[in-house]
Amino acid sequence: MTQTVAAAPERGHRGARRHAHPALVLLLIAGAQLMVVLDGTIVNIALPSMGAYFDKDQTSMTWALNAYTLAFGGLLLLGGRSGDIFGRRRMFIVGLSLFTSGSFLAGISTTFPEMLVGRVIQGIGGAIAAPTALSLIANEFEEGPERTRAFAVYAAVSGAGAALGLLLGGILTNYFSWRWVLFVNVPIGLLLIAGAFLYLHQTERLRGRIDFIGGLISVAGMVALVYGFIHAANDGWSNGETVGVLVVAGMLLVGFVLFEAYGTAHPIMPMRIFESRSRGGAYLVMLVAGAAMFGMFYFITFFVQGVRDYSALKTGFAFLPIALTIGVTSQIVAKLLPRTGPKPLISVGTVLLTGSLLWLSRVSTASQYADTLLPGMIVLAVAMGCLFVPLTTVAVSKIENTDAGLASALLNVGQQVGGAIGLSVLATVFATSARNFAADHLGGVQAALGRLPGNLPQLVGAKVQAAGSNGIQKADIDKFVNGLPAGQRPAAHDFFYGPYAQLSHQIQAHASGQAFLTGAIFGIVGIVVALVVINVKKSDVPSEPPLEAVAA
Repeated sequence: MTQTVAAAPERGHRGARRHAHPALVLLLIAGAQLMVVLDGTIVNIALPSMGAYFDKDQTSMTWALNAYTLAFGGLLLLGGRSGDIFGRRRMFIVGLSLFTSGSFLAGISTTFPEMLVGRVIQGIGGAIAAPTALSLIANEFEEGPERTRAFAVYAAVSGAGAALGLLLGGILTNYFSWRWVLFVNVPIGLLLIAGAFLYLHQTERLRGRIDFIGGLISVAGMVALVYGFIHAANDGWSNGETVGVLVVAGMLLVGFVLFEAYGTAHPIMPMRIFESRSRGGAYLVMLVAGAAMFGMFYFITFFVQGVRDYSALKTGFAFLPIALTIGVTSQIVAKLLPRTGPKPLISVGTVLLTGSLLWLSRVSTASQYADTLLPGMIVLAVAMGCLFVPLTTVAVSKIENTDAGLASALLNVGQQVGGAIGLSVLATVFATSARNFAADHLGGVQAALGRLPGNLPQLVGAKVQAAGSNGIQKADIDKFVNGLPAGQRPAAHDFFYGPYAQLSHQIQAHASGQAFLTGAIFGIVGIVVALVVINVKKSDVPSEPPLEAVAA
């Protein structure tokens, strides 16, 4: 998404190998967007199963999300620019091919690094496919009602994709395996690639250069920052590697800003976009919103499956009210916006976001879905609905039409990058809190272990020690207990499903609460930004923002 994306060339009929009904063309474009959006939530539900397979703790599993979101968010602007220069249909097919290949590689992976490589390839493909899909609408549909309807379908698919991903992730993980949340993209991707090759038209290739150096510097800086936080979670803040990586991350990110400002004639993130104080504030609020959204999905997924013993399918249905609430709230807010202006709605959204995270920070082993989790989730969903449309409006207010697509695309970048970096910070807090809580409350489990008969203290102790911070999955506990002599099974069963399970649940609840509390601190920053930095009046808001910007 760059200046050239907003100024798309008129529709042409060159290059389509077969004539297609406009509905089929829209199906191809919307289908690609649905596949990319689905991936933002479908993997969440499968994370506990993936962690059990790869023998990774909850903190390490953040990489399964961040590998994708960092590549996707970090390269999104570069992907949009590549479509302008090399042709949108061509790059649309390239993006779909990479996304499909990455899904397959991640699905067949047998080691954690192999899976992460597949997720990175997915993210790169998504960063190319998503912006080119949006700009292809301008190429394939004539300006007017036809294009308006196409953008409406595109936006609806983007909103519904999150809900569908939650349900599909639960179904596939529950009835098949975690691998199918990745494999499901393969047949869909192949069909879309074939359809794009046959039915989409060539687009005009614009002159210009791609800021590869800036893109690489920004992604390297964000990866280093996330790695530093995760490393701190495992090895502490005073560890030499942690400090060194964080210093390098800071240098890279500062270098990226300087390079974009002074080092290139074709920046992917031109500094003029940030000349508006309000627009910069909108991006900061979106960073906070991304961190809150990613954190909520992540920690509640592990909590309900680990403490409340939810299946993957039940977890997917548990999240469904969030997507529905965001959709309904966004429609209401869109109607209120012309009367209130964006600032009151953004302020309310940040207050609700902070309040929901404070509410969720009360989570305990006794917390139920209906009395604790659902109210917090609903309030957070209302907050997101209050934020998305007004933030987009602020991003495109008082800006040249040629920059509208870039300005709104940066909101998407902010959501993805904020989610990745925010989740790494919250995961670091979670891991540190879990480690400290376990050290303070281990006495009861050790005493119960010592009271086991015969050689069970040695056998069970070795099993617990081998699991470490990963904990032991229910299936592994049952397998271990059933492998013991019949006379020892009752005592081992009572230990694992008594003192051991109780401490594990307490650790999960306490550490999740601390992570949500940290998220609330981010929310307070969002409140300050909304009240002090954002200052867009009703008269400054475009009566009808560019559809390309809204859909982005």
